[in-house]
Amino acid sequence: MYDYTAKKVVAVLASTLEQGIAMNVLGHMCVAIGAHSEEGLMGRASLPDASGTNHVGIGRYPVIITKVKPARLRQFITEARAHKDLLLVDFPQEMLDTRHDDDLVASMAAKPEADMAYLGAIVYGDAALIQSLSGKFMLWK
Repeated sequence: MYDYTAKKVVAVLASTLEQGIAMNVLGHMCVAIGAHSEEGLMGRASLPDASGTNHVGIGRYPVIITKVKPARLRQFITEARAHKDLLLVDFPQEMLDTRHDDDLVASMAAKPEADMAYLGAIVYGDAALIQSLSGKFMLWK
């Protein structure tokens, strides 16, 4: 049996985002964190109900959605990136401004990280460590 409180996922969105943009950013980051995570993030692959219909399983750990001012978001990303045992997905403005993946690759390659404006980030890993990095953030409402 696993410990439900051992790990968590926290998404941090820029407080300046309109709700529709925020949900788009969150959706893309959730796909990325799921695709690049360790095997232990997900629960059972399939959840059959009493009638035999299968439902796709969900993640095992809490998912918290928060928001902060853009400058604090950048600081959070920098702090999380320093912890190699955390899985971090960031979402710079270029990911919203481009349509095709090739355009995104070219746009990202042309801009230094220090000049990027972040719209969001999502992190997965040790719950206590993530709490120390994001525990005072406001919940998304």
